[in-house]
Amino acid sequence: MTTSQSEHLGAGASLLQTPEQDHEATRQFSPGLARKLAKTRRLREKRDLKDDENPEEKARKHKERELKPLYMELLYTVAHKLGKPASAEVFTDEQLFHYIKEAFTMTEAEHHSLMETLQSKEPPVYCLMATVKEAKEILAKDVTGSSDPYCQLTIMEEEKQTNTRKSRSKPRRVVMKDSVPEQKLYQTEIKKQTLMPIWNQTFILEFQDPEGASFHLEMWDKDEDVSLTQKLEEIKTSFDSLRRMIKDAKKEKGTDDFLGHIVLKLQDLPCTENKWYNLEPRTEKHPNRGQCHLILKFIHKERDGTLSAGRSAYTNYCGILQQFVQAYISKQQGCTSWKGELGGEAQTLLDLYATQNDLSPFLQDLGKWVAYSKLYQSLEVDSSVLFQQLTSIEYHWCQQELPYQQKQELGDSLHGFLQYGLCLVSKYRDIFPPTPTATPKLHTLLRILVQICKTQSFQKLNPADFDLQDEVSDAVQAGTQEWFTIKKGLHQPMTKDQSEIVDALSRLMGEVQEDVKHNKDVWNKVFLSAVQLDVFTVVYHKLDSLLAQEVRDTLALMDGQMEQHVANSLFPVYLSLQSIRKDKAFLQKRGVLELTHFQEDFREALPYWLHQAFNTTQDRVERALQVDQLQPLQSGDTPIKHSSSVVDLVDCIQPICHLWEQLSWPDPEEAFMLMVKLTEDVCKIVMTYCHILKEKVRVLSEKSDTGRSINMLCVVVNDLEYLRSVLNRIPMKLNWAGLRERTVQVIAESQFHNTLPSQLGQAQSVLNREIRSALNTLGKKLNMDIETYVRNMATRKRFPSKSTEDAVVPLIHYVEKELQYMNQNLVQENFNSLLTPLWNNSVRILQQVATQHTKQEGLMVFCQRLLYALQCLEQSFHAQGAGLPLEALHSEEHKILNAHLTHNALSSQKLLEKFLERKIWEQNVCCGEKYGAVTILTSYRRSDQRLMVEVLNAVGLLPMDSNGFSDPFVHLCLEPRHVFSIVEPRCTQIKSRDLNPLFDEAFEFLVSLDQCQAPGACLVVTVLDHDTLMTDDFEGEAFLALKAIPGVGGDRDRGADELSRQPDATPAQIRLPLTHPKPNGNDILALLETRRGDREAQAFVKKRRQRERQSLEGTQT
Repeated sequence: MTTSQSEHLGAGASLLQTPEQDHEATRQFSPGLARKLAKTRRLREKRDLKDDENPEEKARKHKERELKPLYMELLYTVAHKLGKPASAEVFTDEQLFHYIKEAFTMTEAEHHSLMETLQSKEPPVYCLMATVKEAKEILAKDVTGSSDPYCQLTIMEEEKQTNTRKSRSKPRRVVMKDSVPEQKLYQTEIKKQTLMPIWNQTFILEFQDPEGASFHLEMWDKDEDVSLTQKLEEIKTSFDSLRRMIKDAKKEKGTDDFLGHIVLKLQDLPCTENKWYNLEPRTEKHPNRGQCHLILKFIHKERDGTLSAGRSAYTNYCGILQQFVQAYISKQQGCTSWKGELGGEAQTLLDLYATQNDLSPFLQDLGKWVAYSKLYQSLEVDSSVLFQQLTSIEYHWCQQELPYQQKQELGDSLHGFLQYGLCLVSKYRDIFPPTPTATPKLHTLLRILVQICKTQSFQKLNPADFDLQDEVSDAVQAGTQEWFTIKKGLHQPMTKDQSEIVDALSRLMGEVQEDVKHNKDVWNKVFLSAVQLDVFTVVYHKLDSLLAQEVRDTLALMDGQMEQHVANSLFPVYLSLQSIRKDKAFLQKRGVLELTHFQEDFREALPYWLHQAFNTTQDRVERALQVDQLQPLQSGDTPIKHSSSVVDLVDCIQPICHLWEQLSWPDPEEAFMLMVKLTEDVCKIVMTYCHILKEKVRVLSEKSDTGRSINMLCVVVNDLEYLRSVLNRIPMKLNWAGLRERTVQVIAESQFHNTLPSQLGQAQSVLNREIRSALNTLGKKLNMDIETYVRNMATRKRFPSKSTEDAVVPLIHYVEKELQYMNQNLVQENFNSLLTPLWNNSVRILQQVATQHTKQEGLMVFCQRLLYALQCLEQSFHAQGAGLPLEALHSEEHKILNAHLTHNALSSQKLLEKFLERKIWEQNVCCGEKYGAVTILTSYRRSDQRLMVEVLNAVGLLPMDSNGFSDPFVHLCLEPRHVFSIVEPRCTQIKSRDLNPLFDEAFEFLVSLDQCQAPGACLVVTVLDHDTLMTDDFEGEAFLALKAIPGVGGDRDRGADELSRQPDATPAQIRLPLTHPKPNGNDILALLETRRGDREAQAFVKKRRQRERQSLEGTQT
C-alpha cells in the first residue's frame, strides 16, 4: 500500500503481530464475534499505547517477550539443522547467525549471551519423516502376472552395518529383517494383485547422527499358501504361470519374493524432498525393477520446550516471517513495492524451521497470507504476492483439513481484509487518484477482493450472504457522501453575501463536475473490469440527489432578490449543472433524477444573462470600430480583404450563439421566445455596426485622397459582405431546424417562419442595401471614366491619325487596371457584384455613343472602332472564365449593340454579299409559285471551268399586257459584280404572247471555281415582259446559289490538275419559284444607300430600288 493509505487508515508497524496473540484475544469470543477481529485489534492497540507511553520501554519489553524467544528458536534451528538446503544458494552457519542478528537487531553482547544459553538446551530427537506414496512398473512375482507388494523401511547407522559385514563373509539375501531390530523396522500395508500399488503411508524414523546413517527401503512380494486346485487353474492360463510355479516349488515355504530396494545416505539428502526413486536389484539379473515415489523430510521431536514457552511452532513461524519481512523492507526503502522477496538467508531459515517442526505447506501459506495481508495495510505490497497466497490457500483447502483455530484465523483474516479493502474503496478518490500509476492499484485491490469471495475457504468460513458488488456499491455511496460533505465544508462562504454564497456553490460544482468526469472516464472502467459495477451510475445518482438539495437551498436565498451581479455569478453554476446533466447519457440505468428540470430554478436569472451578453457584445463591437483604420488585414503572404473590426464583430457574435447552446433550455415554448430574443440581439448588433461603420468611413473619406477613399470603400464593402455571410449562417449556428422540431407541437408553422426569418431578413436587407450603395458609388466613378475614354476614342478627328487598335488601347488599359485593382481589394462576391452593373453600363455607354453618330460619313470606321472596343471589353470582363460568364455578358442590350455595330462596320462588298446570302435564304424558304416559276438545267464543268446554264421553260407567269398575255424573256446575271466583274449577263429569246413559254436555250459562263465558291455568289434569274416602246415589265426573279450547282460544291482544297481530271458533274434540273422584293424592306440596302462615295454600291442600290418599284408586293400590300 502507499503512504496515503497509512495516513487515511492509521495503520502502522504494530499490525505485524503474531497470529498466536490474535487467537488469544479471540478465544473468549464466539465465532460470530470473531469476525470483529480487525476492530478488536485496533482497540487493543489503542489500549496498549495508553498503558505504555514510553516508546523505549515498550521496545525493550517487545524484544524480551517477542523477539528473543523467536531468536532462540532460530539459533536452535541452525544449530540442529539437518539435510542440505532446498535452495541453490548454500549458506554457512556463521552467515545464518549473522543474518538472524541483523534481522532481529540484536547487539553482539545479546547474541553471545543467547548463544551461551543455547549450549545448555537439550538437543532434539532427529527424525526422518518418510511418506511412501506409490510405486509403478514393479516386477510380477505371482503366477497371475502380478504381485502383492509391501515395503519395509528403516535407518541403519554405520556401526551396525560394519558389525554385520564383519560377522558375515558373504552377503545374504535378506538384509533388513535379520539386521535391524523389529522395533526399528517399519512396514507398509500389503497391496494385493497389483503392479502399481498406492500406499500413502507416513513413518517417522529416529536416528542419532546423520553422519554415516542411511535410509533403507525394501519392497517385497508377499508369498501365501495356495491350494492345489487353485494352482492347477493358474497353470491353464499360460506357460509363464507354469514357470513361476516351478520357481515357487524350489524356494522355501512362506518366503517372500524380493522386488527391489532403495538406499539413501542421510547426509546427502536435502531437508525435504519429493521424488521418484529407482528400485535397485540385488543382482544384475533383473536390473529394471520399477520406481517408488517417496517424500522425505527431516524433522525434530522433543525440541527443548524452554525456547519459546507456550507457543506453537505455527505461531513462531508467523512471528519469524513478519520479522524477516520487516527487516527486508527496511533495507529496501527506495523500492516502490514489495514483491515477496526475502533474501536467501531468510528463505533458508524459514524452510529449515518449517521442516524441523513439520509445518505443512498449508500452514506456511496461511501464515504468509496473514502476514502479507497485514503488510498490505501499511506498506506497498505487490498484488502478485497476495494472489499467489490466495491461490495456494485455495489449493490446500481442497487437499488438507485445517485445525479449528487456524480455520478461525483464516476466516478472520479474509473477512478483515475485505472490510479493509472496502474502506479503501470508499476513499478511492483520495487513495487512488485518476493517474496512470494509481488506477491499476485500485484495479488490483478490487481483483483481490473478488478472488477472496471466490475462494471456497471464504465461502465456507463466512456462511452469511456476502454480495461483493452490493458491498462495493454501498462503500462507494458512503464514500461519495463523505467526500461531498468534506468538499462542501472546504468551500463554505466566509460571509453571508449572496455573491460569495453563489461563488462557493460554483466552486463546489466545479469539484463535482471534475469528479463526475473522472468517474466516467477513468474509475468506471476499473470497477466494471474488476467487479462488474457501473460506479459511474452509482456516483451520478448519489451526487444528483446531493447537488439538487444544495442548489435548491442556495437559490431559495435568492428568491425575489435577483440582481445582475448575482445572476452573473449563478451562470457558472448553471453551466456546471448543464455539463453534469449531459453526462446522464452515459448512465446504464437512468431512473428518476432530481436534477432533470433544474433549469426552472434559474428562470429568474435568465433575463439578466441575456442582457449581460448583449451589452458585453455591443461594447466590444464599438471598441473594435474605434481602433479600426479600415485597412485590409495581412496574414502572411495572403492578404485578408476585410478589416479588423468585422473579425472582432464575428468573434463577439459567436458567444451569443454559444450562449444558446449553453442554455439548452428544455421548455420548447420558452426556448422559442429565447431564440427570438437572441436573434433580435444579433440583428441589433449588426445594425449598430453598419451605422457606426458608415459614419466612420464618411469621416475618414473627407480627410483622405480619392485613392485612399476608394480603398476604404472597398474594405467597407468587404466587411459588409463578410457580415452578410455570417448572418446567413445564423440559422445553422443557432440550429433553427432543431428548434423547429422541438416546437412543432406548441408553435405554429406560420408563427415560426414569420418571426425568426423576418428578423433576420430585415437585417440582411439593410446589409444588401448598404452593399449596393457602396458598389454603386464605386461603379459611378468607373462609368464616368469609361464614358470619357469611349468618347475620346470615337471622336471623328482621331480617325485619320490612329488605327482602330491604337484608338481602343487607352480604354482597355484603364478597364483592365481598374478591374485588377478591384479584384485585389474586393472579395470575390463583391467583385462579381460590381462586374455585372459595370459591364451593363459599359454596353449602355457604347450604345449611346453609337446612336449619337447621326452623320453617315465615316460611320463604318466609327462602328468598327466601337465594335472592336466592345469585343476587347468582353474579353476583359470575361478574363478567360475567371470573370463574368458568357451568358451574363451576352445580354439583350449587348446582342442588339453587337448586331448594330457589326452591321455598320462591314464594307460595301461585304454588305452586298450579305444581301445576296439573305436573298438566297429567302429563295430557299419560298413556298408556292405566286408569280410563276422558271426551270433550268445547270452544272459546272471543272475541266474547262465553265458554268453551264440551260433555260428550259417558265410557267405561271403573270399577264403584263392588256391582251392578257406577256412577251417573256429570261435575264441571267452572276452576282456580286465585284466577283464577276468581267462576266456579261445573258438573255433568252423573247416568247410572244405566252404565259408558259418554252425556251430551251443553253448558255456558258467562263468562271473559276473560286469565283463560284465566293461568299454570296449566285445566279440571278430575272423574267421580264418585253415592251417595245416602254421599259420592260418585271415578271419576277429567282436567286440560285452557285454552291448548289453540281460540280461547284466540295473538293475546294484539291489542286487544279486533280480537279481537271475529274469527270464532269451531271447537270441538275432546278425549278425556281419567282419572287418579288418588298419595297423598303431591307436594312442592308438602306445602309448601302448611305454610302454615297461607293459607285458600285450606289449602282446596285439603284437597280434594287427599281426592282422594288416594279414589285407587285408593295401594290398588294
